[in-house]
Amino acid sequence: MGRASTRLHSGLPGTGLPKQGRSLEGTVLDTALPERRLPGGRDPLAEARDRFLAAEPVDRKVVREPILASWWRSREWRIAADRLDLSYLGAPDLETNLARAAEPVLQHLHEQLDGQPISIILTDATGLVLRRLTGDRDLERQLDHIMLIPGFSYSEEVVGTNGIGTALESGGPTHVFGHEHYAERLEGMACAGVPLRDPVSGKTVGVIDLTCWRRDADPLMLSLVKSTADQLGQALTETSNGRDLRLLQEYTRACRHTGGIVLALGNDVVMLNDHARRALSPADQAALISQATETLSAEAIAAEARGRWRPPGAVTVDLPSGAVARMFCRPVGELGLFAASAEAATLADGVVHVKLVAPATTPSAEAIIARAAMALPGLVGSGAAWRRACRLAETSYERGEWLALEGEHGVGKLALVRAVHQRRSPAAPCHVLDAADAAHDHDWLTQVRTELLGGTGMLVLRHVHLLNSRQVRTLAGALQEVRDAARDAVAPPGESAPPILRVAVTLDRGAARADLSPLLRLFPGSVEVPPLRHHSEDLRDLVPFFLGRLSQQGRVTCSPAAMQLLLRHTWPGNAAQLWQVLKQVVQRRRVGQIMPEDLPPECWTVSRRVLSPLESIERDAIVQSLLDHGGNKIRAARALGMSRATIYRRIREYGIVTG
Repeated sequence: MGRASTRLHSGLPGTGLPKQGRSLEGTVLDTALPERRLPGGRDPLAEARDRFLAAEPVDRKVVREPILASWWRSREWRIAADRLDLSYLGAPDLETNLARAAEPVLQHLHEQLDGQPISIILTDATGLVLRRLTGDRDLERQLDHIMLIPGFSYSEEVVGTNGIGTALESGGPTHVFGHEHYAERLEGMACAGVPLRDPVSGKTVGVIDLTCWRRDADPLMLSLVKSTADQLGQALTETSNGRDLRLLQEYTRACRHTGGIVLALGNDVVMLNDHARRALSPADQAALISQATETLSAEAIAAEARGRWRPPGAVTVDLPSGAVARMFCRPVGELGLFAASAEAATLADGVVHVKLVAPATTPSAEAIIARAAMALPGLVGSGAAWRRACRLAETSYERGEWLALEGEHGVGKLALVRAVHQRRSPAAPCHVLDAADAAHDHDWLTQVRTELLGGTGMLVLRHVHLLNSRQVRTLAGALQEVRDAARDAVAPPGESAPPILRVAVTLDRGAARADLSPLLRLFPGSVEVPPLRHHSEDLRDLVPFFLGRLSQQGRVTCSPAAMQLLLRHTWPGNAAQLWQVLKQVVQRRRVGQIMPEDLPPECWTVSRRVLSPLESIERDAIVQSLLDHGGNKIRAARALGMSRATIYRRIREYGIVTG
């Protein structure tokens, strides 16, 4: 650092941190982050950031991969690097489940950190600051100055790279120190954030963040904020929406004690066990869900009138496949939670048991095809290459094999493995650990071992291609130990076998930093997830699917002309790039149809090579000038100060679509 400075105080009661340092007046922690210097005294990270802002090549050894990705997103959102442009969004709602559950945890941590230059910050899922607790006056004044205060948003699309917004974008623990921030006014700060998720739905509900001066930053901040996130997760579970949690508990209990078909229906959730997915075609599933919905809603209205629940009797349902089912619906929850009026159209929660009393008639070829082509939950796409990857992943899962999914960045490897697990084991947890954290989190392999020894459900290890040789060997050894232990395990007489932990890894072999063969030999085979350009026909499904998630109530659609441009693009960043492009578009086009002029310049090219930063800037300028001049190349060239020959050559080189 160049001088002694105060650090995060270690060994605080209740923080779970080791005692590696002394008080704020004592020596610095030996785990402090060093600041490397160029010969002239210039910080190489600051130099790299300046080069990036000037659209010059950046040394990837200097900038961490998650930070560089965030810088690119910040540039796409046109975040100002020389100033903060924030607006007050109004007093935050502190009566939400997150705010109420978090308050005692935040207050306890605040007491533990009393007097230290660290601020505890809680935000909602959009990055809006809800609470801020700071024990140092100088730091508090600085946070006021940079508007990191309740009522202001610190999402990445507002202020660029930072511990709150980047954690939301990446979906995992994130730390941003000093010059890693995109905005210059944040260079003196350091922050570490972890997304918080709803214990029932798994949706991100907020971020817990620790912020301090850059000179006081320490890697242990990330450990502390992760520990706090775990405590907040437990608090959210204890104070979660009682209705959703009760339904999940009843469904899980029914799955454990019933060997047949089990469904659970809520106001915005449907759950089916493995037996239901295997035994019923999609058409039969839809028929049962529809009938169960009607039965539970009718019972809610009748129960309101009589003042108590009375489980409906068995209902016989003729299924489209020709099978006959008997359905037993059991309402879940308190009567007062549900609206009794037909106008409210609110579904009473319930668990449904189904028995097939007559087999299906010989299924038609159409029914067989429909079952085989059933989409995985949360995924869309019918292209042959994509369907093949889905089918192979699901087959491997059904065999009980560990999964290895390979493919370029952004193709959807994690989404695929999560969808397969959700479809086959909806009640089992799915934990994700990112190998990108192993470079700066020395406890990462310890976390993996902990999950392997005590975890259940599915453990996904992302980006294992980022591990070095030593880490690959260590991870392979840990996995081998777990596999050997599972093979040798014998359940005592009369007891069921312990739950099986499934393991999946995702990787980009072309970007591997070490030989992965010691690791991959533990996986029977690899599923190659295709790049988007190999199943570009799925854009017709992906675009409306993404727009439905990005815009409220489907208020934004894609025009045929804009879709044609999207179909012609090669998408080197795959589905992740498509998501970012549409997210950027929806920020400006919030209602109506997306037209070609709404798309960013990168969508106006069909170049098959990656452009340099300077080429990208020139391409963007040409596209914008063509749009400004109605496609007239001569006027566009004149406005840019180019010759006519030059603009024609650049249009051809960059693959710019002009008509």
